[in-house]
Amino acid sequence: MAARHRVSLDRHAQGAPGLSYLLLDWYRKGHRDLPWRRTSDPYRIWVSEIMLQQTRAQAVIPYYQRFLDRFPTVDALAGSAEEDVLTLWSGLGYYSRARNLRQAARQIAEAGAFPRDYERIRALPGIGDYTAAAISSMAFGLPHAVVDGNVLRVVARVENDAADIASPRTRERFREVAQSWLDAQSPGLYNQALMELGATVCLPRNPLCLVCPLEARCRARQEGTTAQLPAKLRQTAPVRIEGVLLIVRRGRGGGLRVLLRQRQPDARLMAGFWDLPTPDDVPGVRLEQTFGEIRHTITHHHYTWTVRAGVPSRRPSGYPDPPFRWFAPAQCAEIPLSTTARKALILCKVL
Repeated sequence: MAARHRVSLDRHAQGAPGLSYLLLDWYRKGHRDLPWRRTSDPYRIWVSEIMLQQTRAQAVIPYYQRFLDRFPTVDALAGSAEEDVLTLWSGLGYYSRARNLRQAARQIAEAGAFPRDYERIRALPGIGDYTAAAISSMAFGLPHAVVDGNVLRVVARVENDAADIASPRTRERFREVAQSWLDAQSPGLYNQALMELGATVCLPRNPLCLVCPLEARCRARQEGTTAQLPAKLRQTAPVRIEGVLLIVRRGRGGGLRVLLRQRQPDARLMAGFWDLPTPDDVPGVRLEQTFGEIRHTITHHHYTWTVRAGVPSRRPSGYPDPPFRWFAPAQCAEIPLSTTARKALILCKVL
């Protein structure tokens, strides 16, 4: 047993163990083996935390490994071309994360070293309170508690607090609670344990209360209100959007090419990405075989795209220069390809 662990045991030997002790003891006995948990390198922790925003851990792992193979250091990322970064990010979504990551890497490279305090980490592009707390605690041992959706759920249930977690005031109060639980001797480990608890045990639906290390401390468990928490009173109404994506092909076998359209600067976050054209992009197109439907969700926007073969009656405006270009299937792995295009090309077995 490590000396630090022995100190924690001794500290609580006279009475009930503290909440942070229960969390750390549970976490040390077993947790998911994720690649970013094997390092204290702030750059690698930072990359993982940015990728994990709005994305499941298992989905992130292959992206994380490919990204670090290509850009193993801050300097490597700082010297990269934006298109190369977006290509490796293709499929993860929320592409402003990739652009901010590259911009911040350039600032770090210019400064000569990764910042080592919370405030300067927080000041980097694309880094908010949560990411700054994660990096500063896990890489540098600084006592800052992380607060994400998983942590908000744990706090709401342990405290049996039905306040609206969409409220900034509630989120700040819950952050203070998480901070009060923090083990100052092992802040990085504590943060990982708390997030792991929310991700694997204190689930949004059907939480595994019987195996939770905090069951005896959980007021919602005692009061029977677990299923009602956390409370989010202001729900954003979903927006449903339907459309058609075209598979326009030429050639066969090894000579197969598919027509893609590059999004222009007015597309903002998706600028530079390659996508499939729509009927509006190819006037007079003849619609043929229907391959099926794909669905894609961005925050509260729910897209349903019908994927169809298309035969143009004339060349699209701007063809063959951007925004239109023919690509072989193998080339699609070398460009920033939109998630919807990737799903559609897989559906019709081009990829």
